[in-house]
This record gives sequence, C-alpha cells and structure tokens, in this order.
Amino acid sequence: MVLLVLSGPSGAGKSTLLKKLFAEFPDKFGFSVSHTTRGPRGGEADGKDYHFTTAQNFADLVASNSFLEHATYAGNSYGTSLKAVEDVEKAGRHCILDIEMEGVKQVKASGRAAKFIFVRPPSLEILEERLRGRGSDKEEAIQKRLNQAKNELDYAAGGVHDITIINDDIEKAYGELKKYILEVIGEQ
Repeated sequence: MVLLVLSGPSGAGKSTLLKKLFAEFPDKFGFSVSHTTRGPRGGEADGKDYHFTTAQNFADLVASNSFLEHATYAGNSYGTSLKAVEDVEKAGRHCILDIEMEGVKQVKASGRAAKFIFVRPPSLEILEERLRGRGSDKEEAIQKRLNQAKNELDYAAGGVHDITIINDDIEKAYGELKKYILEVIGEQ
C-alpha cells in the first residue's frame, strides 16, 4: 500500500479533489480519521469525521509516539495516528492524508515511505477570492490563512513534494491528480 500525502493552503481545493477521487474509486483509497481537541461542528460524528478527544488524552498520545504527525492550528491540536493509517491499509486501501505543512515535515522526518502531492492555487489573489467566497471566516481568520498560505507556498517551492498541481481548473487539476496517483499505485 502506498501512503499518499496531500497538502496545500486552505482554499486550494484539496477537499474537492479528494471527494472526486473517493467518488470515482471508493474501494481503492481510504482517508485516515484524525484526532482533534476541537469540538465537533454541525453534523460531524466522532470516529467518522474525527476522533474527538481531550487535550490531556491528545498529549498522552503524543508522549507515547502514537502519531505519524500532529500539529496545533488555531488553538486546537490535530494528529494522524499510526493506528488510523494501519486501519486503512488493513482494509486493503491506499491511505491518503490531507495535512498541512508541519505534518508534511513530520511524515518526511519519520522515514515512512510516502508520495507527497502539493495542491496550490493559481495565485494568492485567487486564493483570497476563494477564502472570502466561502463566507465562513472572519477577516482575522482570512488573514491568518493567507499568511499561512504564503509560508506553505514558500516551503513547497523548495521541491519537497513529488508533484505540484496548480488548481486553476478543477477538472484539469483532478485529471493530473488521478493520473499521478494511479501511476504511483501501479494502476496505469
């Protein structure tokens, strides 16, 4: 099984691309369920969307090296447990992680074999339009996301990913993602 790591700025289109991939190949790929200390949002279910946990339990998992990667974002902790990845692989599926830059650094440092895919917007201006178009974030949150996006784009410019996909057209970007992933898993 190949571990696939998808990253990119918030608003780059990662979730949309993954939804298309899972819809087309429901039995080939699995998404690891992350742990988080944040509370559930409307409609989210424990064990399906996230493993919702306490800060103390999260700290205990970090201390016992139970995470492949973990980070704190906006005051909440998020992490991918080794068990979550193993559960996907035991089900005979290739595990896909949708993680941010710090998580990518940790997966790379772990020595675990993985393929790293970066999804980027065509420009910061278009990214800002997308973030504002969501209508779900306050100005302060949008500015934080844009600053983080600049950091992620700078990091990705260092050639740390196996492929970069510019999401200027969702169908074109999906075609590139699908072609690359199928080649990596030996299906094309």
